[in-house]
Amino acid sequence: MSWPAGTAIWFLFFTLSLFLVLPFGNKTAEEAGTERPAGSAESAPVNPRMWQKLGAALVLATVIFIAYYANYVHGWISINDIPGWENRGPKARPD
Repeated sequence: MSWPAGTAIWFLFFTLSLFLVLPFGNKTAEEAGTERPAGSAESAPVNPRMWQKLGAALVLATVIFIAYYANYVHGWISINDIPGWENRGPKARPD
């Protein structure tokens, strides 16, 4: 795998991870017991803590990418291991 391909795949994992961690730990103004700023939605978070969420997404994406890359190098799971997909794509393991 070339480094641009690896970077693109990691970025996809990062984007997925960010969308995964964004909803956790948010409190609305009503839940936090503060007044809602004028012009903001009722569901808007008071303190979204984006740096913490970006850090969590970075760690999660890196862990997922390491697992993906290890599988890519060692071929633990291939398309041939999925029932019904045996004859699709290149053979990862010689039979």
